[in-house]
Amino acid sequence: MAATSNAAGVTPGVTPGVTPGVTRLDRRKARTRRALVDAAVRLIAEGRGERASIQEITEAADIGFGSFYNHFDSKDELFRTASEEVLERWGQMIDRACAEIEDPAEVFATSFRISCRLGWTHPDLARFITGAGLELLNAPGGLAPRALRDIEMGQAAGRFIVPHAQIALSTVAGGLLGLLRVHQQHPEEVDEAAVDQLAEAILRMLGVPAREARRIAARQLPDIASW
Repeated sequence: MAATSNAAGVTPGVTPGVTPGVTRLDRRKARTRRALVDAAVRLIAEGRGERASIQEITEAADIGFGSFYNHFDSKDELFRTASEEVLERWGQMIDRACAEIEDPAEVFATSFRISCRLGWTHPDLARFITGAGLELLNAPGGLAPRALRDIEMGQAAGRFIVPHAQIALSTVAGGLLGLLRVHQQHPEEVDEAAVDQLAEAILRMLGVPAREARRIAARQLPDIASW
């Protein structure tokens, strides 16, 4: 028989706020793993990912050195996991922002314009992306696979005439990284108008007519600052 809830909506024998079957040890392991991933994200954002030792990582995570190998076999595995998790979370936010848009060209432009605004809306994530660099193109989730999907959908719909989607993706990634990097180093030189101008230029590169590219790049964006 299925368990029933009392008047307060609590199932007898189940502690509120605790997932049934998850032990205190499980929760402690999950916190330790999260601390390691968060430390890796900070180190990548600071440009120290490749140079950091496991000792530095565990110190940044405020855990014991020996705990590292209970969760990851190597530093490379940790940084790969951190990158995939962060990028996938951002990719899911992009998907939500574009969920109601049907035109592949506008989906692509919206995703690109939102990502280029990370320096204003999510500066920590912007630093992480510039720290990771073009390695982002090899990530199985996150921004790159979604951008490639959008380019290919634009090709299939006849909105984009660029012949090689992978080459176009590399060009787009270079534009995103370049803008984020310049904004970090010289914020006075880059404003949101520069983002939209870059989006317009890339749309034209993909094959969208100039007037239409300008219109698409000027459309209002969803407010993601609090996401």
